[in-house]
Amino acid sequence: MTRCLEECGKQWRPVQGKSGWEKQKEEEAREEKEERREKKGKTVEVRKVAEEWEIWDKEEEAAKSEVEAKKLVPERFHK
Repeated sequence: MTRCLEECGKQWRPVQGKSGWEKQKEEEAREEKEERREKKGKTVEVRKVAEEWEIWDKEEEAAKSEVEAKKLVPERFHK
């Protein structure tokens, strides 16, 4: 119960709870927010995996070029 001085003078009046559709709206908004968080987390995870693949590809290319360079340069320069 709350006291409504503006509307009812000095009488006590019960506080009305939120109606069903207001509760439903809030719940839907909360669920939507959680979905956005999850989606954002998945996007970040996908980006990390893609970056790891790029790094792996670059390392693989570097290793291949290193092997090719060793083939081209005589062995006496490799010590």
